[in-house]
Amino acid sequence: MTEYQSDLLRLLSSRGYIHQVTDPEGLDGLAARQIVPGYIGFDPTAPSLHVGSLVQIMLLRRLQQAGHKPIVLMGGGTGKVGDPSFKDEARKLMTVETIASNIASIKTVFENFLTFGDGPTDAVMVDNAEWLDALEYLPFLRDYGQHFSVNRMLSFDSVKLRLDREQSLSFLEFNYMILQAYDFLELNRRAGVRLQMGGSDQWGNIVNGIELSRRADGAEVYGVTTPLITTADGGKMGKTMSGAVWLNPEQLSHYDYWQFWRNTDDRDVGRFLRLFTDLPLDEIARLESLEGAGINEAKKILANEATAMCRGVAAAEEAAETARRTFEEGAAGGSLPSHPVEGGSIDIVDALIALGLCPSRGEARRKIAEGAIRVDDQPVSDPAANVPVTGQVKISFGKKKHGLLVPA
Repeated sequence: MTEYQSDLLRLLSSRGYIHQVTDPEGLDGLAARQIVPGYIGFDPTAPSLHVGSLVQIMLLRRLQQAGHKPIVLMGGGTGKVGDPSFKDEARKLMTVETIASNIASIKTVFENFLTFGDGPTDAVMVDNAEWLDALEYLPFLRDYGQHFSVNRMLSFDSVKLRLDREQSLSFLEFNYMILQAYDFLELNRRAGVRLQMGGSDQWGNIVNGIELSRRADGAEVYGVTTPLITTADGGKMGKTMSGAVWLNPEQLSHYDYWQFWRNTDDRDVGRFLRLFTDLPLDEIARLESLEGAGINEAKKILANEATAMCRGVAAAEEAAETARRTFEEGAAGGSLPSHPVEGGSIDIVDALIALGLCPSRGEARRKIAEGAIRVDDQPVSDPAANVPVTGQVKISFGKKKHGLLVPA
């Protein structure tokens, strides 16, 4: 492990956030001398970010913990284009109204992770529509197009992937990397931003912004990327059989969020504790060394800490108590996802979809056939079964996923 001088890079390195740094010595020296404003961009493609974005949110939190200034850049402008990086096809274009609604919803989550305000290390949130919407096409091309080599842009992995597969890459999407590079230049001019951070898939875009800032203004700026966060079994972080693990409670219940962390693979516990909690490193080392029943206690601590940070302490305690009652007492905890049923009954397949236990009717039927579904702890084998709902009914998928049907 590299020996860094600054609190910032020591913190990021010790907790496993660093994959690439454009100029480690330069950034290390700068962070040791002064407050460094740094930013990460988030495109508002949905009303909530999901756990796949959490490492970036935590990166901004670490920046603030080390005494620097985090800037959350919302892509109200770039969201009108869509990032083509490592996508098989173009994103569907969103209306201006949808983008504004998504940004308003996403903002609420960041307040749980960062301290916002007017102080030198307080976080701020900005929207790149503020400057991108005002750009005039010909002046922009004349002033900044000269700094981009099409040959080099075609060499980026994010572009090559689409071209090698002979999948269409629109000129609109091709412009995305130019607009993202311009964001860095604009933020440096407006707020003295010296650092852009992001996932490893953003390396090419970050380097573009650094080079544009140097060529256009002679600015000395830096970039840091995080490793791709995958689970021990090779899966993508934040993707489950039931879909994305959303950060906003409107999209995912507190219990399901807590349960996602509780179901962490034994091999991932230490790494996730370092990345997604504020627990001291020596305590994490103790927890990840536990075996047998002990590692399950470590997973509960991970679930409690991660849920408390994102949803609040009360939500974490409620979810933990629901889990305890559900698994230790066999009762139905109060914060399980629930669905009101009209007419006194519901088809089991409809119930599984309504509770979010299965993503599709086909998946629900398969799981019933496999014997994975139970109604009030009794196995169900008939996909055409009708579930009477005269009182509270517990539906279970396997041992760890549960929901409640209640009379409307």
